[in-house]
Amino acid sequence: MGIFYQHSINDSTKLGIWKIEEPEHFFLEKAPLKKQVTHPYKRLQHLAGRALLPMLFSDFPLEDILIADTHKPFLPGEKYHFSISHCGNYAAAIASSAHRVGVDIELISPTVARVSRKFLNDRERNIVEGWESLPRLHLQLLTMLWSAKEAIYKWHGAGSVNFREHIRLQDDKIAVNPDGSIDLHFEFLKDGIVPLHVEIRLLGALVLAWVVT
Repeated sequence: MGIFYQHSINDSTKLGIWKIEEPEHFFLEKAPLKKQVTHPYKRLQHLAGRALLPMLFSDFPLEDILIADTHKPFLPGEKYHFSISHCGNYAAAIASSAHRVGVDIELISPTVARVSRKFLNDRERNIVEGWESLPRLHLQLLTMLWSAKEAIYKWHGAGSVNFREHIRLQDDKIAVNPDGSIDLHFEFLKDGIVPLHVEIRLLGALVLAWVVT
């Protein structure tokens, strides 16, 4: 299918989502497989995410990508900062020539409710519980918080992050902007106190979250 969603965040930062409907050889013509991925579908997701990057910036040097000890992919010299996420038959990527970035994409699923205690602190659980009488919105909110924290984790890029303690929501209420986007404000507490703004898009059954600093 190709590009499912594309957004220019600012002059130096772009993101996109690819809906994967093509066979592996389609992506191998566009992106090198430099990492050993044995599971066929995970390999397809991996390739689709990388194939997105030169669609965002035509001069993105895919062949130069290296993998850090924390498993985060990066470019030597950081010509572009970038982040990749996959979920189901979707792959998302964000890239910037000037800003540090993180992206996450999630399918809205009841699974997130079963693991919520692993990523929500007590205050965040209290906020979410106020939405339990509206099951659909409650599940959307849980997924948004999970996706936002995943995007921040990828933005940080150095591993060893406790989602409950190191990433804390600052908003008491969740409001939707006129364009349908949702802004969430967090404090990242792993290395001092860093305020972070995460932007959310609800795209049907998908949640897309990104952070740019």
